[in-house]
Amino acid sequence: MQQALPHFRRERTLAKSGVWPVAGVDEVGRGPLAGPVAAAAVILDPERLPKGVNDSKLLERETREELYETILERSIAVAVAFVSAAEIDRINIRQASLLAMRRALAALAVAPRHVFIDGNDLPASLCCAGETIVDGDAKSISIAAASIVAKVTRDRLMRRLCSVYPVYGFSRHVGYSTEEHLLAIAKHGPCPYHRLSFSPFRPAAE
Repeated sequence: MQQALPHFRRERTLAKSGVWPVAGVDEVGRGPLAGPVAAAAVILDPERLPKGVNDSKLLERETREELYETILERSIAVAVAFVSAAEIDRINIRQASLLAMRRALAALAVAPRHVFIDGNDLPASLCCAGETIVDGDAKSISIAAASIVAKVTRDRLMRRLCSVYPVYGFSRHVGYSTEEHLLAIAKHGPCPYHRLSFSPFRPAAE
């Protein structure tokens, strides 16, 4: 049986009670050895919901790219924010992920009154009321849309970094710990976009 796509029911319930706009937020890039962590915030237009939106991890790259353009075109507001590798090293990846979410929400051109956040970790000092939803990118279309925007934006950034540091192959693994990436690190050492608080760098630093 085909898995149900994320829905808009939670957002409509809040809107009917007078709480609107509602944003979805998700982050990508907690695990890589290089590059920033990225978060996106999306306020969808209830009258123009994009079709086929799903958790970005379940979509092919071409489908993500197409949906990315549709989401930007049909949304009330979209924002993406990054926290750099250097910031991750300074404050740790959890805090960096929460900071990226706050930055994305603050960058929205339309201020939300409520936010749905993927996972179970609610950032402090949000600009509005918020709640977490475990597996939210499979349940809320707003969160799923944010996951697509964050993923596509970060992947594009890593492909651009590959043109500057081609020896690491960022365009193929977008900074994750693949055999190719680890071999390149062993041969060439880190570049300015590597997270030096992550293994395999941390043992050497310690």
